[in-house]
Amino acid sequence: MQYLHTMIRVTNLEDSLHFYCDLLGLVKTSQYDSEKGRFSLVFLAAPEDEALAKKRSAPLLELTYNWDPQEDYTTGRAFGHLAFRVDDLYGLCDKLQSSGVTINRPPRDGHMAFVKSPDNISIELLQKGDSLDPAEPWSSMQNTGTW
Repeated sequence: MQYLHTMIRVTNLEDSLHFYCDLLGLVKTSQYDSEKGRFSLVFLAAPEDEALAKKRSAPLLELTYNWDPQEDYTTGRAFGHLAFRVDDLYGLCDKLQSSGVTINRPPRDGHMAFVKSPDNISIELLQKGDSLDPAEPWSSMQNTGTW
């Protein structure tokens, strides 16, 4: 058995690509557009997984964009979150917050933070290696919303 990808539906492909690629730093490995089916599939990989993802088509995050959605997308309680290990948790949280992303669970411990995508998908960010020393503004920042 081989893990391939996680698929999430997105309501605005441009906003989602900005969040996942420009802000989080994922890399687009491929895109398939179906005129007949009126949908786009965009596959993303973490930078450290890019070569493997291109070779094996895994591990990937699949963004599915339906051009003419017929329903509102909701996340159920059974779905938890996507998780990414990052080189600089504080730096990434600062970049996200400066770009208007709410830090739902700040990295008070220098190890873990949670944010949400434009489609309300919970994203866990974990510091690579040892936890960073507690630092402001993160150490005194309260939780916002849910994650």
